[in-house]
Amino acid sequence: MQAQDHYDHTEIEQRWQAAWAEADVFHTDDDAEDPTYVLGMYPYPSGKLHMGHVRNYTITDAYARYRRMRGDNVLHPMGWDAFGLPAENAAKERDTNPRDWTLDCIATMREQMESMGFGYDWEREVTTCEPDYYQWNQWLFGRFHDAGLVERRDAEVNWCPSCETVLADEQVEGEAELCWRCDTPVEQRELSQWFLRITEYADELLDDIDELDGWPASVRQMQRNWIGRQHGTRLTFEVEDHGSVEAFTTRADTVFGATFFALAPDHAISQELAAEDDTVRRFVEEEADPEGDEPNGVETGLTATNPVTGAELPVFVADFVLSDVGTGALMGVPGHDDRDHAFAEKMGVDIRPVVAAESEEGDAAAPDVSETAYTEDGVLVDSGKYSGLDSETARERITEETERAEFTTQYRLRDWGISRQRYWGTPIPVVHCDDCGPVLVPEEELPVELPEFVNTTGNPLDAAEEWKQTACPDCGGDAVRETDTMDTFVDSSWYFLRYVSPELVDAPFDVDRANDWMPVDQYVGGIEHAVMHLLYSRFVTKVLADTEGLDHREPFSNLLAQGMVQLEGEKMSKSKGNVVSPQRIVEEYGADTARLFMMQAAQPERDFDWSEEGVESSHRYLQRLAQAVRTFVETEYDGANDETAAYVERDIDATVATAREEFESLTFNTALRETRELTSLLAQYRETESPHGPTVERGLRTVVKLLAPVAPHVCEELWETLGGDGFVVEADWPSFEGDAADLSLARRLVENTRSDVRHIVDVAGIDDPERVDVVVAAPWKFRAQDLARESDAPNVISELMQVDEIRAQGDAAATFGQDLQEERQSLPATLSAEQERTELERAAWLIEREFDAEVRVLGAEEADDSVARKASPGRPAIHID
Repeated sequence: MQAQDHYDHTEIEQRWQAAWAEADVFHTDDDAEDPTYVLGMYPYPSGKLHMGHVRNYTITDAYARYRRMRGDNVLHPMGWDAFGLPAENAAKERDTNPRDWTLDCIATMREQMESMGFGYDWEREVTTCEPDYYQWNQWLFGRFHDAGLVERRDAEVNWCPSCETVLADEQVEGEAELCWRCDTPVEQRELSQWFLRITEYADELLDDIDELDGWPASVRQMQRNWIGRQHGTRLTFEVEDHGSVEAFTTRADTVFGATFFALAPDHAISQELAAEDDTVRRFVEEEADPEGDEPNGVETGLTATNPVTGAELPVFVADFVLSDVGTGALMGVPGHDDRDHAFAEKMGVDIRPVVAAESEEGDAAAPDVSETAYTEDGVLVDSGKYSGLDSETARERITEETERAEFTTQYRLRDWGISRQRYWGTPIPVVHCDDCGPVLVPEEELPVELPEFVNTTGNPLDAAEEWKQTACPDCGGDAVRETDTMDTFVDSSWYFLRYVSPELVDAPFDVDRANDWMPVDQYVGGIEHAVMHLLYSRFVTKVLADTEGLDHREPFSNLLAQGMVQLEGEKMSKSKGNVVSPQRIVEEYGADTARLFMMQAAQPERDFDWSEEGVESSHRYLQRLAQAVRTFVETEYDGANDETAAYVERDIDATVATAREEFESLTFNTALRETRELTSLLAQYRETESPHGPTVERGLRTVVKLLAPVAPHVCEELWETLGGDGFVVEADWPSFEGDAADLSLARRLVENTRSDVRHIVDVAGIDDPERVDVVVAAPWKFRAQDLARESDAPNVISELMQVDEIRAQGDAAATFGQDLQEERQSLPATLSAEQERTELERAAWLIEREFDAEVRVLGAEEADDSVARKASPGRPAIHID
């Protein structure tokens, strides 16, 4: 450490990064017993880290370092989501090839990660574009095929004409349905596609969400919504001149209120009508807006026959009907569905109520649905023989007794289309033979490696004639390789398993080790991956459990979806020109400053605004801490271990207790705030007349250890300066004495008391207080409050008056009891009267220093009654002369 006020962050960071690497401190031995598995979602190698990366990986690094200091073996790996269309497009623009471009980007980003001090076991690094990784994608495809979970069929897909590839639904953005990469309008095409049959696991994927207690509730709900299981009835309507059309409904009890029938714009009948009717064509191609605020549609002139009532219903093409939800057709019941009601009002369709609220008299009357739909269950009215039945019974009876109705369960979830018409991805291990059809490439011939890149329009694999031409594995005849590559979600659906045994050559992962090390204990990544990546990972894990002997059916025990780093309220984006370079921050302030600011700015799951002032404040704090350590080692202390030292020791204990709790829950900002406050307390204590050296040393060592997971470089330097053994990254997490809850209560008591003194001084305009009396409440009030907190009696006052000590206080007890009765739902826990007095006496020196006044801590019996009666447990009375 340099002797001047400022430390050289560049020199310090490079020194300790080299020392960690030489000592291999982040390596996880293969024989480690069930290490704590900490993982950040691996990045796409774009060439530069952005602030979202820095935040994500600082969170996982801080938590991994914390777990290591708690004595855990820790697995904390890193890799690269290296396939994908962006690299292919970048290579085309630069007239290079995707592999060279990608590997150059990886080298750059790895260097940036190392400069941030992230403690990864780089020996476990995986790169998904390398054959030794993607051969296992191909192996998985074969395993899924053997399990009956692979299917090839024609399907309508999202097609980007600019990127010339299929897009997943989540890659089509906005009302204009633009490609997420190039903003080109997306088209619909029908292509032969390969699918993984994730729908076979829909029920398990949905039901197991209830077991994911360590996931955010919002993410679990997003997964439930995406799977979208609904139990209901399939009704078959006869559409004039077009035969049978099925519609799904969860409200068969409302079928007598159906007044129209609606088809999705891309339904087969809608497409037929559009080819014949210009009005329908114009609506389908130009006017339909599924994302619009209001439902819209066009009448077709056709009718559909209600299979329950026999009524003829007008048929519409409507943009609020979606082909990927239900069957792409529905019966419209405007009296009992808000969306149908809005559509009926717009199109002039009848609105007929057939379900009424239950009545105690038993004579339910049809509700008024002229203004709004009645959407609750109830009792059927005007529904023929079903009138008078409750909704649930009616749904069952109508379904059972209608010939063209059946119970069914439907899902929003669709099978996973993995085909992509591009070069830079895992080749699908299939050859097409005129005699044998599609044939799997045998395992012993894997990997099917990509050929040399050819910069051409369309899919470069189509142009790789020599690579395409091959022999059929079954008959030996001429065959052609599949030219589609896999969706990159396949790469990320199991990469966390490869980290367990990345050098394994005869299997994708070591099953025994995976059974010991999995699941991932803490997973961290952006909310944008809350559905597809996590759902596919869960699916693949379940299949591997069924086919390969994996013991775990869920990949991630705990999930944190970290918030965004914004600038002036907007997400950082190159296109907006509001990007802050992590490299610039590291060069100017140091990696520790960047990490510290990120972690103390907000809780990890919340968005926060980048603040240059906040960065500078973090930098100044680290400088002050470094100076404090230097000053300590250069100073001799001969103070006694007195009450003041005892207070500091208790505050050290309280800080450690809080920090441990907050690190466990990944609320680092609270732990860091407490650590900074301890640093400030130590500074005040060192300025007293006779600070106790061992207390100061323990405090500084504690601060350094608590900060080490977040600001590791400077803390290693300070640990060495303080004479610590070995690396601080391998040191034991600091311990504390006492009960964590009591320590927290004591700290809150002191903070509130100091705040109350400040408030009185400010409001009363006292310029120069001479004496401050802090009066602890009488012991009977503590007993009364404890009884009130524990009591479930309706009248607390009556219960309190049964206690002699309390009843003897007369009117004072009655008044205090009334207060407790009113506040009983929010009464806090408190220390005992004796503990409260002890803690306040230890903290009196802080008030004395702040106000330059004598401080007395008194019991209620020692103080004037007019002051004492104002005191309550946890909130002593204050009197200032």
